[in-house]
Amino acid sequence: MKRAMKIGLGIVLFLLLAGGLLLLAIRTNGPAVLNGIDGLTGGGRGVTLVSNTQYGPHRDQKLRIYAPAKSDRDQPLPIIIFVHGGSWSWGDPDDYTFIARALAPEGFVVALAGYRLGKDGRYPAMLEDTVTAIGQTVRIAPQFGGDPGRVILAGHSAGAYNVVQAALEEKWLSRIGVMPRGVVGLAGPYDFYPFDKDSSQDAFGSVGAGPESQPVNHARADAPPMLLIHGERDTLVKPRNTRALAKALRDVGAPVETRFYDSFDHNAPLISLAGPWRNSRDVDDAVVEFARRVSKVSVPVQAESP
Repeated sequence: MKRAMKIGLGIVLFLLLAGGLLLLAIRTNGPAVLNGIDGLTGGGRGVTLVSNTQYGPHRDQKLRIYAPAKSDRDQPLPIIIFVHGGSWSWGDPDDYTFIARALAPEGFVVALAGYRLGKDGRYPAMLEDTVTAIGQTVRIAPQFGGDPGRVILAGHSAGAYNVVQAALEEKWLSRIGVMPRGVVGLAGPYDFYPFDKDSSQDAFGSVGAGPESQPVNHARADAPPMLLIHGERDTLVKPRNTRALAKALRDVGAPVETRFYDSFDHNAPLISLAGPWRNSRDVDDAVVEFARRVSKVSVPVQAESP
């Protein structure tokens, strides 16, 4: 009996250690590890890579489009365009396939967009690329069952900044004639001027950007609906960023929803979209519910016959 108890305790300790090391690996080595774990635990979930292309000559200007494998849908699907994080200095859309595996089976065409990084992507280049990627997706996604009139933008960390700034500062999306139905920001920096971190100084301070570079300064009443998610334990991008932007939007009457998670750090919202955590947290449910709601097809009301 004692031996069995010792063996059982040893197994529990091993599993706890393995789980702790796994989370450490994810936080250290990032999305590539997370992507691999998701693929092993959740499989392909019937998601197909339908377009593997570049929208520009730079190696970082990647665009990957995924769609549900089922072809029996009777109308085009909403498009979710996701932009990765990485402090504007690292990241690769190919490491974020788990985002497509999380969202495409729920009835979406999902595009994963890269953008120039490091010195090549200094402000406003990362926004120029994000907008170009959005435009390219809207142009080609109809070939794969996507509805160009129902676009939702999403991003994590630096990627959340990219999509939120592009959606709020009117000059950006007006260039391509796209009005997103909604925007999802995961742990995004929206109010970080003056620049006091190496990452923001490299990406913004080195080119003399000022308050105009901040999403919080572009809140407007006709902004697309936003869902902003943040962890209270996020020390990399503090949750005050989401609170400040949400307040600015509410002050002008713009639609915004927030979700704060007491136990989440900076990467937890992203981890929550991957297996095996996907089924035990509600971040994916919140994103899917929001995306479905804002992308509903409006049915015209028929006038009554005289």
